[in-house]
Amino acid sequence: MNPPAPHPTLKRRLNNGEALLGCFLSLGSPLTAEIMGAAGYDWALIDLEHGAGGEADVLPQLQALDGTGAAAIVRVESHARQRAHRVLDFGAHGVMFPRIDTAEEAAAAVAAMRYPPSGVRGVAFSNRAALYGSAFRSYMQRSAAELLTVIQIESPLAVDNAEAIAALDGVDVLFVGPTDLSHSLGMLGEFDRPEFQQAIGRVVAAAGRHKKALGILLPTPQDFGRYHALGFRFIASGSDAVLLNNAARGLVSNLQQLRSQAQGDAPC
Repeated sequence: MNPPAPHPTLKRRLNNGEALLGCFLSLGSPLTAEIMGAAGYDWALIDLEHGAGGEADVLPQLQALDGTGAAAIVRVESHARQRAHRVLDFGAHGVMFPRIDTAEEAAAAVAAMRYPPSGVRGVAFSNRAALYGSAFRSYMQRSAAELLTVIQIESPLAVDNAEAIAALDGVDVLFVGPTDLSHSLGMLGEFDRPEFQQAIGRVVAAAGRHKKALGILLPTPQDFGRYHALGFRFIASGSDAVLLNNAARGLVSNLQQLRSQAQGDAPC
């Protein structure tokens, strides 16, 4: 049996320029995690920042994703090292850090992902990522090269510091959160505004100069071509909560129309 983490192909595929498709898991459910992973996504993000689940719900979702082929990324609540350590020990293949505004915060996030001497991750032999002690040295040797560190760019300050953030060794992906970024720019959801596009351009330029991957949660699936052309390759679209909500509402709406038609045709 191989250790459940790291995921040896995810970073390699990303570094080769392949577009990797991801989704967000907001419900904290291993069942919806399994459904989403089995749909064919390359990666799935377990959301501890805004999702309904807590840390105790991460492990069942990781176990559910293991059989699907989708790499498991966890978005933690902050760059505090304890938040990253917990989910890495569970067997996450990478961590997304939200609201990173400065190079210093990004450096702390990177350090949380790595064992000493290059980081501050605590050493524990008996965790799931290391097969409960059966494969710790192999895991430790491979982890820095294979675990994915994703830094979110969500504010004007983060855009201003994108160059310094991208320059850091250990930062793998600059991930734009378009809703938070547009909101912090005073134009919530106005993704075509020149000011928003200029901010995107600065992040793209910083990532390009330092050969870092670019990620984004697409405003709509139809935006794939636009952002792919800009160089975005770590691309998310869809969440379990939104897809379920849309499917349920669409089905009920259709049924209501059919009911109205049937009642209208019924004899008096």
